[in-house]
Amino acid sequence: MATCHPTAAPGYGKRSAPSQQASGPENFVHLPEREAYLASYIDRLPEGAAIDTKTLAREQPRYGQQAVRSALKALAKAGHLLRIREKAGEGLTRWVSRTYFSRTARPASWWERFLADRRTGGSADPTPAPPARSISYRALASLSAADRRMMLSAAECEQLEALAAEWFARGVTVEQFRYAMTNGLPSTVQCAGAFARKRLVDRIPPVPEPVAECEACRTPLPREGRCRCQETAATPTANVLARAAEVRTIMRGSRPRWTVTRTATC
Repeated sequence: MATCHPTAAPGYGKRSAPSQQASGPENFVHLPEREAYLASYIDRLPEGAAIDTKTLAREQPRYGQQAVRSALKALAKAGHLLRIREKAGEGLTRWVSRTYFSRTARPASWWERFLADRRTGGSADPTPAPPARSISYRALASLSAADRRMMLSAAECEQLEALAAEWFARGVTVEQFRYAMTNGLPSTVQCAGAFARKRLVDRIPPVPEPVAECEACRTPLPREGRCRCQETAATPTANVLARAAEVRTIMRGSRPRWTVTRTATC
């Protein structure tokens, strides 16, 4: 995708913010599906790629211009995107629109220091990147996007992180986790942190049972305990035996019956 995506005019296009966390499948799990998809798309694009609304809507297959425009605003609000107008160069009067992208969500204060340092020629990295958050922490932080009644603070996410991690250790996906934590909420949630803790404890799924494997082909065994590969191997023998029995029956029925007549002699 990144190799054929259009490049913006000089001075425009994607610019990556410094000191981002490493790229991985968990980078945007805290975002809604649309925003996560477009953030992943932009993240894979090279520096200078055109990431304006029209180009993104044309180049990716899922969302049109209106949806892309809304998603970009949401990404900016979440701290992954910053659009500003800057002079094209020192001593020039031409202004260009710059778009900075960060796979690490940044607070507004970080972006302000980043821009201030750029203008003064200071360090391009005002603060070190925060440590990468676990999938359980991000899933907890994303609950408010699914239902605003489940807005958790950073401290609450840290306190509940270990409980949520046990869910993912049992094979639960982020989508399943969000549904279990936000489905059937009361009209008012007085304390989202306490409510989330109770659900994490009461609704945790069972530990998945170990799946037996076929010794021959290593595929999971069905409940009957017999693998298809064994059935397939046994079928020709069973068919041959059945056919042999059928032939023997036919042969017995086709044999001529000889009748011996004895003649009495005087």
